[in-house]
Formats: sequence, structure tokens, C-alpha cells
Amino acid sequence: MILWSELSDEALCRFAQQGSGQAAEDLVKRYTRLVKTCARPYFLVGADAEDLLQEGMLGLMKAIREFDERKGAPFGAFAKLCVTRKIFSAVRAAAALKHDPLNHSMSIDRPLFEDLAESHTRVTAPISDPESLVIGNEEREELIKRLYSLLSEFEAKVLTLFLDGLSYEEMSETLHKPIKSVDNAIQRIKRKSAAIKPC
Repeated sequence: MILWSELSDEALCRFAQQGSGQAAEDLVKRYTRLVKTCARPYFLVGADAEDLLQEGMLGLMKAIREFDERKGAPFGAFAKLCVTRKIFSAVRAAAALKHDPLNHSMSIDRPLFEDLAESHTRVTAPISDPESLVIGNEEREELIKRLYSLLSEFEAKVLTLFLDGLSYEEMSETLHKPIKSVDNAIQRIKRKSAAIKPC
């Protein structure tokens, strides 16, 4: 009997390429958090965060199909590359179809945490305008730093895990705290973030 959980990513990929659904499923479980993390910095115009995650999962499936051990790179690095490229391609294609400036701006009336909760951890701008994109990203990073300065040590840990794509249950396990404590921390972070406005 094969103990799938004890196999390396590369070994699982070999089995998946040979038609093992169990191996493919285990790889997807191992890399779901990576997909969430890769998707967080992006915003897909005209869609929601789940659509962007789906694009990332398609990139992961492509990595499983096309990974070649003989090239010497570990599966994890190849998977990250495929996932990121797929997400970026989807964002670029969506940006090319939309010219509404409201899709490329950050509301000054919306609490910072609401943007983060929808995975919009970077301000987006048309791909043809890299200067605006960089300036927007820098402004967002400054807002996030200001938020961290208002948080307790526990709240800061919760926010960091949240930005890494962990669910409430995963945060609870990682911090060895009840889910209710995590939820309470999230509510406090929301209140504190609401007081932060762009400079």
C-alpha cells in the first residue's frame, strides 16, 4: 500500500502523470495554500477572488502535467512559476479588455481590511501604466504598515496568517487558540483598519 503523504512532491507528480487521481489530489492539497498566496496580490477586473483562485489552480494542474524531473528544478519551484504565470496572464487579459479607471483605483472610503479580505492586497493599474502600479503598491504597503502599528502582538500574528491565505481553522491550529479568539481578533483588526485613511 502506498503511503501518499510520505512521498515527495516529485514522486507524487510521477504517479499523477501516470494517471493516479489520488496522487494528483494529494499534490493539489499540498499546494492549495501556494495558489492562495500567489493570487492575493492580484485583482481580476470584472471577477471575484474565487475566479482568480481558479486560474491559479489551472496553473497548478498544468505544472502537474508538464513537470519534468530531468530538468533539475524541484516541483515546488516549477509549480509556483506555472501558477504565477497563469494568474498574471488572466489579470493582463482582463486589464486589456477593461478601460474603466474605477477598476484601477482604491476607494478612500472603504476600510483597508475589506480590501484585504477580498485578496486585493495590491492596488491595480493598467498594465501599460507601470508607474501608477508601483506608486499604488507603495501606498498600500504604507497603509498596511500603519495598520500593523495599531495591532497587538496576537492581532498582528492573525493578520499575517490571514494574508498568507490561512483559514480561520488553520489560524486557530497554528496559534493554538480557539477559533472564537481568532474571529474576535479579526473583528478588532477590522475596526482598527476602518480608522486608517490614505495620506
